[in-house]
Amino acid sequence: MGGIVDLNDYRIQRAVSKGFGPWRTRFGKDYGAATRLADLCDHTIQSLAQPGDQSTEAFYELIMGCLDLGNLHKFGELDNATRMQVVEIHLFLADQVRFEMMRRLGWVRPFDCGRHPLVAIILKHAELRTCGSHPPELHEGHPQHAAYAALDRRDREAFIRRLLRAALESFARAISPAPG
Repeated sequence: MGGIVDLNDYRIQRAVSKGFGPWRTRFGKDYGAATRLADLCDHTIQSLAQPGDQSTEAFYELIMGCLDLGNLHKFGELDNATRMQVVEIHLFLADQVRFEMMRRLGWVRPFDCGRHPLVAIILKHAELRTCGSHPPELHEGHPQHAAYAALDRRDREAFIRRLLRAALESFARAISPAPG
Protein backbone atom coordinates (compact mmCIF):
# COMPACT_ATOMS: atom_id res chain seq x y z
CA MET A 1 0.00 0.00 0.00
CA GLY A 2 1.30 3.47 -0.88
CA GLY A 3 2.16 6.15 1.63
CA ILE A 4 -0.37 8.66 2.84
CA VAL A 5 -0.29 11.91 0.90
CA ASP A 6 -0.38 15.06 3.00
CA LEU A 7 -2.95 17.15 1.15
CA ASN A 8 -1.50 20.42 2.43
CA ASP A 9 1.98 19.50 1.16
CA TYR A 10 0.48 18.41 -2.16
CA ARG A 11 -1.42 21.71 -2.42
CA ILE A 12 1.72 23.71 -1.69
CA GLN A 13 3.86 21.77 -4.17
CA ARG A 14 1.19 22.19 -6.84
CA ALA A 15 1.05 25.92 -6.12
CA VAL A 16 4.85 26.13 -6.37
CA SER A 17 4.89 24.28 -9.67
CA LYS A 18 2.06 26.26 -11.27
CA GLY A 19 2.88 29.62 -9.71
CA PHE A 20 6.63 29.70 -10.17
CA GLY A 21 6.67 27.94 -13.55
CA PRO A 22 6.26 31.19 -15.51
CA TRP A 23 8.74 32.94 -13.20
CA ARG A 24 11.42 30.36 -14.00
CA THR A 25 11.05 31.38 -17.64
CA ARG A 26 10.67 35.10 -16.92
CA PHE A 27 13.50 35.47 -14.40
CA GLY A 28 15.67 32.42 -15.15
CA LYS A 29 15.75 31.31 -11.51
CA ASP A 30 14.36 28.40 -9.51
CA TYR A 31 11.96 29.05 -6.68
CA GLY A 32 10.39 26.79 -4.09
CA ALA A 33 7.84 26.57 -1.31
CA ALA A 34 10.20 28.35 1.10
CA THR A 35 11.10 31.26 -1.23
CA ARG A 36 10.69 34.56 0.58
CA LEU A 37 11.17 38.10 -0.67
CA ALA A 38 14.69 38.09 0.76
CA ASP A 39 15.50 35.08 -1.45
CA LEU A 40 14.74 36.90 -4.69
CA CYS A 41 17.75 38.33 -6.50
CA ASP A 42 18.17 42.09 -6.82
CA HIS A 43 17.24 42.14 -10.52
CA THR A 44 14.00 40.26 -9.82
CA ILE A 45 13.15 42.68 -7.00
CA GLN A 46 13.90 45.62 -9.30
CA SER A 47 11.69 44.22 -12.05
CA LEU A 48 8.79 43.50 -9.69
CA ALA A 49 9.08 46.87 -7.90
CA GLN A 50 8.57 48.84 -11.11
CA PRO A 51 5.03 50.08 -11.62
CA GLY A 52 3.50 49.00 -14.93
CA ASP A 53 2.28 46.14 -17.06
CA GLN A 54 5.38 43.94 -16.88
CA SER A 55 5.41 43.70 -13.11
CA THR A 56 1.62 43.36 -12.98
CA GLU A 57 1.77 40.45 -15.43
CA ALA A 58 4.51 38.77 -13.40
CA PHE A 59 2.46 39.06 -10.21
CA TYR A 60 -0.71 37.80 -11.94
CA GLU A 61 1.22 34.79 -13.33
CA LEU A 62 2.40 33.88 -9.85
CA ILE A 63 -0.91 34.49 -8.10
CA MET A 64 -3.12 32.81 -10.67
CA GLY A 65 -0.80 29.82 -10.87
CA CYS A 66 -0.63 29.41 -7.11
CA LEU A 67 -4.42 29.65 -6.81
CA ASP A 68 -4.85 27.25 -9.76
CA LEU A 69 -6.84 29.81 -11.76
CA GLY A 70 -5.13 29.16 -15.07
CA ASN A 71 -2.58 31.28 -16.88
CA LEU A 72 -2.39 35.05 -17.17
CA HIS A 73 -4.59 35.11 -20.28
CA LYS A 74 -7.51 33.65 -18.28
CA PHE A 75 -7.67 36.72 -16.01
CA GLY A 76 -10.48 38.32 -18.04
CA GLU A 77 -12.54 35.13 -17.76
CA LEU A 78 -12.52 35.09 -13.96
CA ASP A 79 -15.64 36.11 -12.07
CA ASN A 80 -15.55 39.56 -10.45
CA ALA A 81 -14.88 38.29 -6.91
CA THR A 82 -11.95 36.15 -8.04
CA ARG A 83 -10.52 38.95 -10.19
CA MET A 84 -10.70 41.29 -7.19
CA GLN A 85 -8.93 38.69 -5.06
CA VAL A 86 -6.08 38.48 -7.61
CA VAL A 87 -5.85 42.28 -7.77
CA GLU A 88 -5.85 42.60 -3.98
CA ILE A 89 -3.07 40.02 -3.60
CA HIS A 90 -1.12 41.70 -6.41
CA LEU A 91 -1.28 45.11 -4.74
CA PHE A 92 -0.30 43.60 -1.41
CA LEU A 93 2.68 41.72 -2.90
CA ALA A 94 3.78 44.78 -4.88
CA ASP A 95 3.93 46.76 -1.63
CA GLN A 96 5.92 44.01 0.06
CA VAL A 97 8.41 43.84 -2.84
CA ARG A 98 8.92 47.61 -2.68
CA PHE A 99 9.44 47.43 1.06
CA GLU A 100 12.01 44.67 0.48
CA MET A 101 13.80 46.89 -2.03
CA MET A 102 13.91 49.70 0.55
CA ARG A 103 15.13 47.23 3.20
CA ARG A 104 18.01 46.22 0.93
CA LEU A 105 18.89 49.88 0.51
CA GLY A 106 18.99 50.20 4.30
CA TRP A 107 16.10 52.65 4.23
CA VAL A 108 13.59 50.62 6.27
CA ARG A 109 13.83 48.12 9.07
CA PRO A 110 12.91 44.46 8.51
CA PHE A 111 9.14 43.99 8.30
CA ASP A 112 6.65 41.27 9.26
CA CYS A 113 5.67 39.96 5.82
CA GLY A 114 9.28 39.48 4.81
CA ARG A 115 9.51 36.35 6.93
CA HIS A 116 6.71 34.50 5.11
CA PRO A 117 7.21 32.48 1.90
CA LEU A 118 5.58 34.02 -1.16
CA VAL A 119 3.40 30.97 -1.76
CA ALA A 120 2.13 31.15 1.83
CA ILE A 121 1.30 34.84 1.43
CA ILE A 122 -0.80 33.98 -1.63
CA LEU A 123 -2.46 30.81 -0.34
CA LYS A 124 -3.13 32.29 3.12
CA HIS A 125 -3.67 35.86 2.04
CA ALA A 126 -6.83 36.28 4.11
CA GLU A 127 -4.84 35.40 7.25
CA LEU A 128 -1.51 37.02 6.41
CA ARG A 129 -2.69 40.32 4.96
CA THR A 130 -2.79 41.66 8.51
CA CYS A 131 1.01 41.68 8.51
CA GLY A 132 0.67 44.46 5.93
CA SER A 133 -1.18 46.58 8.46
CA HIS A 134 2.19 47.24 10.07
CA PRO A 135 4.34 48.76 7.31
CA PRO A 136 8.06 48.92 7.89
CA GLU A 137 9.59 51.73 9.85
CA LEU A 138 12.12 54.09 8.35
CA HIS A 139 15.63 53.17 9.47
CA GLU A 140 17.19 55.58 11.96
CA GLY A 141 20.14 56.10 9.62
CA HIS A 142 17.98 57.47 6.79
CA PRO A 143 18.63 61.19 6.21
CA GLN A 144 14.92 62.00 6.53
CA HIS A 145 14.36 60.03 9.73
CA ALA A 146 13.82 63.12 11.93
CA ALA A 147 10.96 64.33 9.70
CA TYR A 148 9.53 60.81 9.67
CA ALA A 149 9.75 60.42 13.46
CA ALA A 150 7.75 63.62 13.98
CA LEU A 151 4.74 62.16 12.11
CA ASP A 152 1.88 60.05 13.44
CA ARG A 153 1.57 56.38 12.38
CA ARG A 154 -0.72 56.97 9.39
CA ASP A 155 1.42 59.78 8.01
CA ARG A 156 4.55 57.67 8.47
CA GLU A 157 3.16 55.06 6.07
CA ALA A 158 2.45 57.76 3.47
CA PHE A 159 5.95 59.16 4.02
CA ILE A 160 7.54 55.78 3.22
CA ARG A 161 5.36 55.38 0.13
CA ARG A 162 6.49 58.80 -1.14
CA LEU A 163 10.07 57.48 -1.10
CA LEU A 164 9.26 54.91 -3.82
CA ARG A 165 10.52 56.86 -6.84
CA ALA A 166 13.80 57.73 -5.13
CA ALA A 167 14.14 54.13 -3.94
CA LEU A 168 13.65 52.77 -7.47
CA GLU A 169 16.35 55.13 -8.78
CA SER A 170 18.76 54.38 -5.92
CA PHE A 171 18.23 50.64 -6.21
CA ALA A 172 18.84 50.69 -9.97
CA ARG A 173 22.14 52.52 -9.38
CA ALA A 174 23.09 50.18 -6.54
CA ILE A 175 22.64 46.98 -8.55
CA SER A 176 23.91 48.12 -11.93
CA PRO A 177 27.43 46.97 -12.73
CA ALA A 178 30.14 49.56 -12.39
CA PRO A 179 31.44 50.83 -15.76
CA GLY A 180 34.69 49.57 -17.11
